[in-house]
Amino acid sequence: MKRVFSGVQPTGNIHIGNYLGALKQFVELQEENECIYCIVDMHSITVPQDPKELRKNTLDVAALYLAVGVDPSKSIVFVQSDVPGHAELSWVLTCNSYTGELSRMTQFKDKSKGRESAPTGLFTYPILMAADILLYDTDIVPVGNDQKQHIELCRDIAIRINNKYKKTFVVPDGRFLKAGARIMALDDPQKKMSKSAENIHSRISLLDEPSKIKKSIMRATTDSEGSIRFDAENKPGISNLLNIYSVFSGKEIADIEKDYEGRGYGDFKKDLVEVTMEALTPIKERFEEIRNSDELIKILRDGAEKANAIAEKTMKRVKDNFGLGI
Repeated sequence: MKRVFSGVQPTGNIHIGNYLGALKQFVELQEENECIYCIVDMHSITVPQDPKELRKNTLDVAALYLAVGVDPSKSIVFVQSDVPGHAELSWVLTCNSYTGELSRMTQFKDKSKGRESAPTGLFTYPILMAADILLYDTDIVPVGNDQKQHIELCRDIAIRINNKYKKTFVVPDGRFLKAGARIMALDDPQKKMSKSAENIHSRISLLDEPSKIKKSIMRATTDSEGSIRFDAENKPGISNLLNIYSVFSGKEIADIEKDYEGRGYGDFKKDLVEVTMEALTPIKERFEEIRNSDELIKILRDGAEKANAIAEKTMKRVKDNFGLGI
């Protein structure tokens, strides 16, 4: 079986873009692969965090992994900082990367724009991400298209080290989202749905109350034409809503367009509210059942133990090849 690794930052309530883009893939991939899923809490401290809030968010994300269908009997689920190999390997990779390639990373440019100086963690973030992946001899990394550059850097570093220090790492492949599955902001369909956007109605989070879901969908930006058809370029708002409807209902977009031929946006949005609630209600119920349970902590501790066993083997190989330790 192929080995899969991926992780999500514990930066607040996960929205449907994260779910449809990443977590839904997590569940599908675990059926035929050996999957390792992590809550990447060390990545989140590239910007200041409240310690209590960070720990709460870490457990929230772990509970959401399980609530959407990640099965700890099939997948390893753990918290990144509970496995020391992530930080240890990150330093080795840092010493085998270059400031030039890191400074070309689009996300660093975006996040440091307008600043005279930026936190070093933002600059070296892609190295820690590469360590996360390479630590587990990962074959496949399911990520959004915005992470393509980071996966390419990870591959470049792995190949560079393999050429210099024997066959040290498995060179991973990214599994990227199909364009149609990308979920955009409800208030501005030209932008990706984001946890950090100021307008709470720009997104739908997995744990939102029904009243909030309804308000966000009913307020979603569309256009003045009034016809329900997919045209990402000229009708980005309604196209985004059609994407959401399609993924949650399992219907093809062409069939949804036929169903709403001659009908208005109001009818469509009301039905989309129902479709979305139907998809999210079981997730929220399972989350509430497991979030404060002893079961969640046990799963994370067991997961860390299993992950650490794999990581230690990789680090022994790395140290042997680099001449580190005795």
